Amino acid sequence: MSASLALPGNRVALGNALILLLLAATALALLSWNANADWWIATPRAKRWFIAAAALVAYFFFCGWVGQRANRQDAIVSYAETDQSPVLVVYASQTGFAQALAERTADSLRQAGVSVNLCSIDRVDTQTLSSAQRALFIVSTTGEGDPPDHALAFLRNVIGRPASLTSLNYAVLALGDREYNKFCGFGHQLDDWLRQHGAHPLFDMVEVDNADESALRHWQHHLSQLGDTSEFPDWTPPRYEAWTLTERRQLNPGSAGGGAFHLAMRPVDDSALSWRAGDIAEIGPCHAPHTVEHWLQARGLEGEIEVERDGRREPLAELLTRSHLPVAGARTGYDAQAIADNLQPLPHREYSIASLPQDGALHLLVRRQLRPDGSPGLGSGWLCDGAPIGGTIALRIRSNANFHPPEPSRPLILIGNGTGIAGLRAHLKARIVAGAGRNWLLFGERHVDRDFFYGEEIRQWHACGSLTRLDLAFSRDSSERIYVQEKLRQAADELRKWTTDGAAIYVCGGLTGMAPGVDAALREILGDEGVEQLLLEGRYRRDVY
Repeated sequence: MSASLALPGNRVALGNALILLLLAATALALLSWNANADWWIATPRAKRWFIAAAALVAYFFFCGWVGQRANRQDAIVSYAETDQSPVLVVYASQTGFAQALAERTADSLRQAGVSVNLCSIDRVDTQTLSSAQRALFIVSTTGEGDPPDHALAFLRNVIGRPASLTSLNYAVLALGDREYNKFCGFGHQLDDWLRQHGAHPLFDMVEVDNADESALRHWQHHLSQLGDTSEFPDWTPPRYEAWTLTERRQLNPGSAGGGAFHLAMRPVDDSALSWRAGDIAEIGPCHAPHTVEHWLQARGLEGEIEVERDGRREPLAELLTRSHLPVAGARTGYDAQAIADNLQPLPHREYSIASLPQDGALHLLVRRQLRPDGSPGLGSGWLCDGAPIGGTIALRIRSNANFHPPEPSRPLILIGNGTGIAGLRAHLKARIVAGAGRNWLLFGERHVDRDFFYGEEIRQWHACGSLTRLDLAFSRDSSERIYVQEKLRQAADELRKWTTDGAAIYVCGGLTGMAPGVDAALREILGDEGVEQLLLEGRYRRDVY
């Protein structure tokens, strides 16, 4: 994995080389001021030339020295000035891989116009964290849960000491090896300390086992949300399989929200019908055929022309459907092969799987997203509008171990809103198959008559006892806006009883609004220590987007 990363160049080494050149030039220039050096200066005019050069070189050396000190490797480096609230990107690296990922993270955010401060963890203190608003930690674990060597000072001087981090929103990318008992041990230790001192997770910790590419793509998926863009190129594109779109229907016609579509897909190879509740479908989106045709016509090109890419030949139009289309102002006049050589693949999209393999198909619930100009988003536009029934979908299933079901004997509380019901539906199906009857669902949307996705199915489960308790919050059906977190507060006594009985809490849905609202309600009801205990025991899990 690490060999495939196109990392930024070593700016520090380049700066040092330039400074050495400037020092040499300065020395030569200063020699011109020494009378003993007149043997190599032929004329007074030459002497005046070298004196001027000395002044210029000294000036540039001073600027370079200041710049190098301000941007040296062990200091905080600012990558962009477009955002008033820089994201602090911190790395703890033993072999250099975590640092490489941190640099790639910072570079991706910078390309999205986000201001970034990048630094090594040994340069971070409590003051740095308490004054930051957003921080991303990319940290590795060595041996049995140990931090990298250069993180020992942070462990001694920061972790374990009191801190007030209530204004900090953070996320952790933890690198490790599952062959060790304390997998991602330092990442967990850091995550626990941050939460216990008031910091708020932007999303749940992402664990990476031996540079697992799918976990890194999941991290990049979250980065795209932080950068408010879906156009980050994949660091390592998924190796998709061919699936067939067999069904598509809108579940909420007339809704005040965007259209939400139920989709069913079957693999070309039935052996691919293998996943668990909580897993994720990575989709390779495509442009609609008319979009590609319009682009080709505007440049006078034929889509049937065969080009070579990655060792195979295919029509240019087919390659364009799954690639970023060069913008209108880009250089034209390239031939078809030159265009193919410069195309960048479209990034993947992630969706919670709403079914089980026993259903015979993979189900998704996708909301059509609209761009500012009103056109559909790339991923949702492809799935909700562009892909033909019977057509091929590029799909890869990603295991999401952090959101896999608890043991059937444990009560389960499922909380979600909107299309987050997709992942919760798969969990309910898995519980019913396993004979686990103590299940509680809290779900919220706008209107019950239009936005209760899979409502008939859910009511049937409730009626037959497979779903023990059902709490619904449809915010637009009354003058008072009621959301799932309010339903949770209303059922505070029942929530305490369920958690005392060992219940796990799984949350799926919106990263903003619902997820922090639910977390705040849980902390009001159970207390911070109670929620932290649930987190430590793995009984509070979230799949939010």
